[in-house]
Amino acid sequence: MLALLLGNSLSFLSESNARTAAGICLTSRNVLRLGVALLGARVSVEMVSELGAGLFYLVVGAVVFTMLSTAIVGRLAGMSWRLSLLTGGAVAICGASAAAALDAVLPGRGSRERDLTRTIVIITVLSTSATIFHPMLAIWLQFDAQQAGVFIGGTIHDVAQVVGAGFSLSEETGEVATFVKMIRVSLLAPIMIATSVFTALLGADDGQKVRKLGQAIPGFVLGFALLAALNSVGLLPAVVADLAAEVSRWALLMALGAVGMRTPLKELATLRLSTIGLALLATGLLTTFVVVGLLWHRG
Repeated sequence: MLALLLGNSLSFLSESNARTAAGICLTSRNVLRLGVALLGARVSVEMVSELGAGLFYLVVGAVVFTMLSTAIVGRLAGMSWRLSLLTGGAVAICGASAAAALDAVLPGRGSRERDLTRTIVIITVLSTSATIFHPMLAIWLQFDAQQAGVFIGGTIHDVAQVVGAGFSLSEETGEVATFVKMIRVSLLAPIMIATSVFTALLGADDGQKVRKLGQAIPGFVLGFALLAALNSVGLLPAVVADLAAEVSRWALLMALGAVGMRTPLKELATLRLSTIGLALLATGLLTTFVVVGLLWHRG
């Protein structure tokens, strides 16, 4: 969020200076894709077995339900399917990181930077608000430590806010919440692949069809999946995984700063109520799905 806003304040560099504009464009695209690919080093299949089948299916179902419902509602409301998918993915998976990753596999369009910036701003505000209210909701619903952890990890958008909200209740809740959140993050690879294939079949870049489906899955998505697979089978040394995760964080930070530099501050003043409403709806759908699932699992 801070990187985006700092980039916004320097947006004149991409508007009036051709030399800096080239570097900003390179960072917002190539460095972003590098950061997404290296995210795979933080993911492993081992997470799934530790949670249990029932709660794992609940988390996966919540992600899929939220993305599909948001895309459908956004389309029925006359909004861009790209923006609807971007919003649903950011809410369902992992906030700003998911928004950046999904934006990288969506077809190019003139409003790319504006859509991404608006989505991240809205999602960050909602996630910060959830950090305050979701622990209170977990107490009101009388969830135990594990249930509260699944609720917080399964509904709050960004990893940092999940950690803060979870450990504000108890150490066990914080650990479960962080673990559940990482399962949501691990779904980013198959979601990106599915999105790539979906957009290839639907059409890309103003309706032009992608002729070869193999072109639909970008190399950085395959890199993400490869690193996650190597980490899952223990072939990725801990030192390498930690280094990749750190480089990924810095790459995404620089890329989001560049995205902000390509989006003038005046664009943030044009946030539509429909866009905010769609993000609120997606958050409500995700929260409702997880709460109903937990209550059913408990009873």
